[in-house]
Amino acid sequence: MNKTTSIEELYQLFIQCGQKITTDTRKLEAGSIFFALKGENFDANTFAEKSIEGGCSYAIVDNPDVIKSEYVLLVANVLETLQQLAKFHRRQLTFPIIGITGSNGKTTNKELIHAVLSKKYKTYATKGNLNNHIGVPLTLLSITPKHEMAIVEMGANHQGEIAILSELSNPDYGVITNIGKAHLEGFGGEEGVKKGKSELYKHISKKGGKVFINGNDPVLLDLSKDLPKVYYGENIEFDVYGKQLSINEYVEFKWNIKNKSLENQPLVKTQMFGQYNFINLLCAVCIGSYFNVPEDDINDALENYIPEMNRSQVKKIKSNTLILDAYNANPSSMNLAIENFNKQNLENKIAVLGDMLELGDYSSDEHRKI
Repeated sequence: MNKTTSIEELYQLFIQCGQKITTDTRKLEAGSIFFALKGENFDANTFAEKSIEGGCSYAIVDNPDVIKSEYVLLVANVLETLQQLAKFHRRQLTFPIIGITGSNGKTTNKELIHAVLSKKYKTYATKGNLNNHIGVPLTLLSITPKHEMAIVEMGANHQGEIAILSELSNPDYGVITNIGKAHLEGFGGEEGVKKGKSELYKHISKKGGKVFINGNDPVLLDLSKDLPKVYYGENIEFDVYGKQLSINEYVEFKWNIKNKSLENQPLVKTQMFGQYNFINLLCAVCIGSYFNVPEDDINDALENYIPEMNRSQVKKIKSNTLILDAYNANPSSMNLAIENFNKQNLENKIAVLGDMLELGDYSSDEHRKI
């Protein structure tokens, strides 16, 4: 009978293997540990031996029938083991971790914050949008003791998911970008979205941490009323405040710390399209300022950040300028995109709109409103 491997035993192997984890036999890395996850249409337990033959040091499975060698290790549940290993690893990390969620702009905010903090610290951030029940553990397991800061993005389409991801990543600081009409089907309406996203605030409150918050957002202010806060927005009394100074194409703005004038501040000229990105940029400024990144470095990071992954990108071709903001859509983000596009002083404007998914019973009404 095969012995079940404990988290402590597995963690020692994880360290011995240089913290190398893989879940995809098409992307095997020599010396890594393969986790045989299951999905609706596949069972990676059957690839355990293939992973060892492909160079992995160990394979973690939850089906004893596939074990053919001492390098294939049995656990009760592969996914739960991956999550518990990540949680165990998180407890070994002593530097600040920032958790980020929201209906819109999670990945953009994460990338901007990463760009700013990396000017002063060895910072790790979620790769791409690995922000779910599998992506967050993989993110955590990629953070090493050599890092000095980490940013963990958390996504969800049902209530309770952010609570689970917060428990795994145990962030010291939290950011909710906004709360809008996203994943209405899974969350059960706007109130469900509000409850689900605010699970990050609840975790931060329990831990005694702090949140960075858009002080101009009444929903977020209400949800965070009992939490220590660092404010950003368009009010001079906020910890960091700013003003947008352009509406065409790229965002340009000035910022300063609480109660100090914008008059002599440098104009930050970004490569970010869309007025709605101003508050995302200001969030990154606020976090950079809080962690003592020099002002010039903050501005340099934001001016040199180039959007990618189909988010707020501007592509100029021979005959047209394409504004590409097509990663995902919900009623909140779609309204912002259309309103911003309408304000652009450009000729022959054409909007090409895709579907908004995961709206359930709200779908027809929300598409009609758009």
